[in-house]
Amino acid sequence: MGDAMKLVKSLYFQILLAVLLGALVGHFGSQQAIALKPLGDAFIKMMIAPVVFCTIVTGIAGMSDKRSLGRGTRLTGHG
Repeated sequence: MGDAMKLVKSLYFQILLAVLLGALVGHFGSQQAIALKPLGDAFIKMMIAPVVFCTIVTGIAGMSDKRSLGRGTRLTGHG
């Protein structure tokens, strides 16, 4: 696979491309952007809980000292 294909398949490139395309659509197609705003807001609201949950689970699973988890729960007032 060539270097160009590796770049195109790169997640960083795809995210950057999506941001640029979104900015262009928002600038040149502002009426469509206004019409799609409720859909975007709903998407963001649906993504918050799973992202927070996965972040917490990944953080707990990656802890090398499980006793520090107990100290953390006491610190937050849950223990």
